[in-house]
Amino acid sequence: MATEKALSDSEKFLWEYIESHVAEIPNLSIVKLSEQANVSTATIVRTMKKKGYEGFTSFKHHLKERSNAAVNFSGVEKIDAEIKQAILKNEQEVVRTINRLDSGTIEDAIQKIKASSRIFIFARGFSELIAEEMNVKFQLLDKYSEKHTDPNIITSMSKKIDKKDIVVFISLGGETPELVTALKNCLKNGVSTITITANGNSPLARLSEIVFTGFKSEGSYFPEYEVRSRLPLSVIARILLDSYAIRTN
Repeated sequence: MATEKALSDSEKFLWEYIESHVAEIPNLSIVKLSEQANVSTATIVRTMKKKGYEGFTSFKHHLKERSNAAVNFSGVEKIDAEIKQAILKNEQEVVRTINRLDSGTIEDAIQKIKASSRIFIFARGFSELIAEEMNVKFQLLDKYSEKHTDPNIITSMSKKIDKKDIVVFISLGGETPELVTALKNCLKNGVSTITITANGNSPLARLSEIVFTGFKSEGSYFPEYEVRSRLPLSVIARILLDSYAIRTN
């Protein structure tokens, strides 16, 4: 948005009207706004320009984008405060994970995957669901891909992978013993590795060639079980897959 300029009295009046009726503006035409605010369409155009927008349509797009950028509780006004907190917890995991992503790392991963002969995806527990999605989507993009979740197969398979291949590790905590062992085997054989995790200080993160680290919120609504949310990992996997699809197609 360009630098704002001083408004005339009629333009100030219009801007005050807009701020008082901001929820209605995205659904109004410039003619309708002119009638309701009792100003000319020329005044509306000048005001938008001075406020840094290309025009009234551009301003309406800005309002729509702003409304879509925040969580809207209007449809659940009577929602319990704790449920609101749960919703915001998920929003925080998504937003902070995206903010941690680096374009250079994404490009490096894409080029490594493109150059590889085969992709092997290793995961355990609930991370297996993300591994399955990645495996299927790589295959849909005509890329040879295998997913392995059995600890014995992961360990033995990692010893046989070729330098032309690449291995993707998916692990929330980044400390699963068989995955760490498999990654060490890959390093010995000069195999490229990508790790998707939420623990940047984990063995997988420290040893892997390319690392994507998501944000994991504290606490769990299932404290008796190790079923922490894999949402950060899912977000990273989806962005990586979409980016790869864009670059290859």
